[in-house]
Amino acid sequence: MDSAEYMLFETALGVCGIAWSEAGLTRVQLPDRDAAATAARLAKGARRAGGAVPAYANEAAEALARYAGGEAVDFSGALLDFAGIAPFEATVYHALRRVGRGETVTYGALAERAGSPGAAQAVGTAMARNPWPVVVPCHRVLAAGNKPGGFSAPGGLVTKAKLLAMEGVYLDDGAPMLPGLFD
Repeated sequence: MDSAEYMLFETALGVCGIAWSEAGLTRVQLPDRDAAATAARLAKGARRAGGAVPAYANEAAEALARYAGGEAVDFSGALLDFAGIAPFEATVYHALRRVGRGETVTYGALAERAGSPGAAQAVGTAMARNPWPVVVPCHRVLAAGNKPGGFSAPGGLVTKAKLLAMEGVYLDDGAPMLPGLFD
């Protein structure tokens, strides 16, 4: 079994989870359809925590819960385990961690920031593989023309729009959404 462990925790958005190793967080899991589905995703690469949870993992869970409650949270100090992450993707994730709350960047602009102009498609692939959504804020990456692009977390683009709206960024130039869409 993998040396990573995971835990689930309640947030205003639903049950989230994190997995970690001795080196840092290995995964962040946004809420799925229910807690069992969230746990099943995490269990693919980790085992349920049976002992003491490291302080950095508890701090990350608490920060994610505060974020889900609408608080402005800075995740730049979160300890991440980059083992198994391709060098290009690691460079992209480091560049993305500098995109702050309420800001967005296009795939192409992020490729430039990561030192690989013209690699927008590869950045899109890196976003789809991001093991730490919200902590490495892939929801802040938009397609050309500030279109939503994709989002591989549960809920897809609805989740992406909700996370951005929580940060004061509204897709479609802030056009009102249907009542109850984000309830």
